[in-house]
Amino acid sequence: MLFDLRGRGRRRTVRAVYIGLAVLLGVGLVGFGVGTGFGGGGIFSAASNNEGGNGASYSAQIKKYEKLTRQQPTSVVAWEGLTKALLHEAGGSAYVSEQGVVTNKGRELLKRAASAWNSYLALNPPKPSSEIANLMVNDVYSEQALNEPARAVQALQIILETRPTSASLWSQLAAYAYRASNTRVGDLAAVNAVRYAPAGNRARLKNELAELKKSGSSGPTYTTTTNGKTYVVKSAGGGSYTGTEVKTTPAPATGTATTTTKK
Repeated sequence: MLFDLRGRGRRRTVRAVYIGLAVLLGVGLVGFGVGTGFGGGGIFSAASNNEGGNGASYSAQIKKYEKLTRQQPTSVVAWEGLTKALLHEAGGSAYVSEQGVVTNKGRELLKRAASAWNSYLALNPPKPSSEIANLMVNDVYSEQALNEPARAVQALQIILETRPTSASLWSQLAAYAYRASNTRVGDLAAVNAVRYAPAGNRARLKNELAELKKSGSSGPTYTTTTNGKTYVVKSAGGGSYTGTEVKTTPAPATGTATTTTKK
């Protein structure tokens, strides 16, 4: 059944619960460094700060770099500039709602950014931009956007070239790899995540990553209660969720049963 998220407060509550519990799929783990260290926060926070609000400015940059990529299709600088311009434009109010949800127009723009990024990588730049890779992971390939875990794995590997001892990044890589059914990469990333985590968090992290491996591509599921009913909730991608009501069977009445013997 479709989980009822029509009420604004209820939708925000369920969203907060899911994101909070799925911490490994977010920016990082509390306790060993939140975020990937590139500042900003991406296009979702940019929208709240009105970054990208000047659509004409970014639109001009997009046209400029699109023309440049046609004239110089093997220019790393041109494709990098186009990717950045598209990502900045995607932070505008026409592409991300006030609640941080990507609109249909925003989704199309993110697809164009992903295409430009792939063209950039196809040129084998000696040092791919870890800053753009970070935006691709958190703003383009996340569940709230295009939901492409395999692409997120590729981008995270680029970021890890610059931060090879980040437990939060290794944890993200493991989580996305398991969602992409890439168990080999997931297992290797999980080992490094535990290795670089603070000693006091290693046992918990190991267990959490093991649970993510079990859930695999289906993603983790959680329980929540609304209107007195209990639901099992999981992400359906694109910032939406589905839930199935848990039917409980009343416990049998306690007491001593008596048996009457017929004479």
